[in-house]
Parts: sequence; C-alpha cells; structure tokens
Amino acid sequence: MLLAIDVGNTNTVFAIIEGSTTLESWRCSTYTARTSDEYYVWLEPLIGLKASIQDIESVIISSVVPGVLFNLEQLCQKYFDTEPIIVGTGNCRLPVEVRIDPGVHVGSDRLVNTVSAFEQFGGDLIVVDFGTATTFDVVDNDGAYIGGVISPGIDLSLRALHEAAAALPHVGVEIPPSIIGKNTLDCMHSGIFWGYVSLIEGICRRIQEEQGRDLKVIGTGGYSTILAQADHLFDKLDADLTIHGLAVIYNYNVFGTNDQA
Repeated sequence: MLLAIDVGNTNTVFAIIEGSTTLESWRCSTYTARTSDEYYVWLEPLIGLKASIQDIESVIISSVVPGVLFNLEQLCQKYFDTEPIIVGTGNCRLPVEVRIDPGVHVGSDRLVNTVSAFEQFGGDLIVVDFGTATTFDVVDNDGAYIGGVISPGIDLSLRALHEAAAALPHVGVEIPPSIIGKNTLDCMHSGIFWGYVSLIEGICRRIQEEQGRDLKVIGTGGYSTILAQADHLFDKLDADLTIHGLAVIYNYNVFGTNDQA
C-alpha cells in the first residue's frame, strides 16, 4: 500500500492508495514545526479506519514547503521503515519532460499535476489549480511541461481585501444573484466570483492564442467546483489530480510504467 503526501503552502493531504484506488485521504494544516511523532499520532488512527499502519510499504511526497521535508522523512523512516520518493529531487524521475528556462525551479505540485493530467486527458492542456496561488500550467501535446502563469489565490485576495479595507467584511466564495450587487456582500461576491471567472477565461484565451491551437482546460483545487458553476469554464474537473499524479509517478519510478500496480 502506498502513502501519498501532498504538502501545499496552506494544507497537507495524506492519501492511502491500493492498486488503482485511493482508499481515503485526510487534510491537515501545513505547519513546519510539526514533528514526525506528531504526524504519526494524528495519522495512525486515521489510517486504521481503512487499513493497518503496517500495510504502508512505500511513501511518495510532493512538497512546496521545504521546511516540512525533514520531519516527513523522519516519519517515513521511523514508522514506515522506508525512504520516501520525493518529487523534485534526484531520487525521483518524471515520465514527462520539463521544457523551461535552464536553472529554473518549478513547484513539485505543478509537475505532479502535469503528469496526472497528461495520463488522464492526453496532451494540449491548461491545468488551473486553485490553491494558495492560482496557477495555470501548460501541457504540450507530448505531455511536456512548457511553463505557465501564477496569480494570487482566491483566499489570499479575500484576506487582503478585508485587511486593507476596514469597512469590508471577510466573505466566502459564492455565485452572486446578479453581476451588479445591490448591497456590499453581493458586490464583493460578484467581484470575487466573476473576477476570477474572467481571470481564468482571459488567461486561458491568451495562452491558446499564443500557442495557436485549442487546449483543454482542466480545473482542480478547492474552488474549482464553485467556479465551474460558470458555464463552459472547464472541460474537465478533477479534485484528486495531484494525488493521482503522485501514484503515477511512484509507479513510473518503481515499476517503470505509468500504470497503477
């Protein structure tokens, strides 16, 4: 059984995978000071709901927060008796090429999403991921990662708006009753919802114009399902895109195939 760990700037997702099936996943806040023992005390009873902790034979990690890697490696060594495969390091190969400027570091989550999207949907893609940042990653027709766009995430924008404007409340993301708001809350809901819809539409259109061809748009991340209420924004949605990609990369490194073993 495989334990896949996806460390984002805000949240960390743990998932147990058997064969081609994700049995369960759990989310906690990303916290660099959390020790390996604290991870285990939290994780062991959760895994026990679906399997035995002794069933974990391998671990793969994607992290955009370097400070957590030491304690996660300690978790793997101490409690699972294994050395994890870490995306973006020398012990992890990718089944796709990365065609960007030499010496530039790409977030491991973006590479994992590229692998996952290509494996599921083929090439010529734009992967839009709603996390701490909203990222647009372009996948070539052969699956290569060829670059992308980074813009502020929705929560980051909401927090900045609330903190910088004393009269404005903190609001969630929901589709407003109309474009033109008749009160402060509806005005803010419209600005966030339709503002990000327009951001996605505009950036994806410009990417396709620059590439000179149509690209399928894949949505992932927490807010993708809410923004998908705008018609024709995404061609496909996949909330588990990153976890699926970690399983694909694991199988490529261990078995030399993209197929789930």
